[in-house]
Amino acid sequence: MRRELLKKVRRVVIKIGSQVLTDADGALDMAVIAQISEDISLLHDKGIQVVVVSSGAIAAGRSELGLAVKPRTIPQKQAAAAIGQTRLIRAYQEALAPHELKVAQLLLTSEDLANRKRFLNARATIDTLLGYGIIPVINENDTVVVDEIKFGDNDNLSALVTNVAEAHLLIILTDIDGFFSSDPRKDPEAKLIPLVKSITREVERAAGGTGASGVGTGGMATKIAAAKKAGRNGVATIVVAGKKPGIISNVIKGEETGTLFLPSAEGLNKRKHWIAFTLKPAGKIIVDDGARDVLTKKGKSLLPSGILRVEGRFERGASVRICGSDGKEFARGLSDYSSSEIAKLAGHKGSEIESILGYRYADVIVHRDNLVVL
Repeated sequence: MRRELLKKVRRVVIKIGSQVLTDADGALDMAVIAQISEDISLLHDKGIQVVVVSSGAIAAGRSELGLAVKPRTIPQKQAAAAIGQTRLIRAYQEALAPHELKVAQLLLTSEDLANRKRFLNARATIDTLLGYGIIPVINENDTVVVDEIKFGDNDNLSALVTNVAEAHLLIILTDIDGFFSSDPRKDPEAKLIPLVKSITREVERAAGGTGASGVGTGGMATKIAAAKKAGRNGVATIVVAGKKPGIISNVIKGEETGTLFLPSAEGLNKRKHWIAFTLKPAGKIIVDDGARDVLTKKGKSLLPSGILRVEGRFERGASVRICGSDGKEFARGLSDYSSSEIAKLAGHKGSEIESILGYRYADVIVHRDNLVVL
């Protein structure tokens, strides 16, 4: 199965965690960066385009600042990132230069990808760089980012980049061999799971017990979440131990290493993937059971008649969570009306919109083309 799947890969996103890129002292591990760069070169020689999502800037800056522990405050993190980002990109430049490969740096925030025009500009930039044979190295713009516009972690960013870059595979390099039945650092009976066909609640619960390292921000749970997002884009994910020499080449050869997460059978088109996973919802629309059934089983638009109430404040065009009467989110979409307008329209027929508001944008609150069942 692996070999057949990997034969079709022509563009890959490789996410490299901080714990892979740093040594025991928290400084950049140039030997590991060199061996990863060699693997990237081998893929390039095979005609496979590579996009790198790299952590490590804050860790590199931390050592430059002489901090004994991971920075805790936002100003400390931003200062460390400002110093460390230059060290990180220089490390890739020096490691890839012997292979006659050049690198380009792209620093992103979630705002960049939430804006559709900037999202498409990022895609065009990546396409152009790859067309010139240049390796894009992408990281979150930690020097300016705040909680409101953070991706959360680079596992999440790498999943979103698979959509931006239109990649065929996501490889996540981490500090353990893959996804285990339980945390292998705590449970000696933990077993490596080589193949995950579907990310179920049981899989997510099993991943919840693995914590972040002292230099990174994500544990296995964030990698499962990334695999789930990439999977809805029709992209498989492979999680492997990143410090092993030749690991990326072995993955591409189809060797049984790490854990392969198969893509979802129900893939989303690229715009709906953007709506579901890139945009940050601004509020909630609570609907009755009838509306929920129509949305989930029949693929219809959300009408005002099925709305019970609205929570939060948002404007027309905002991303919103669509929740059942139990409060649990089951869909996400772009609203054709603001929260204040929806509050007035809740429970009414679409034909009454103009008489209630005095105007009408559409007969529906969220059109099915702008709605994703999660």
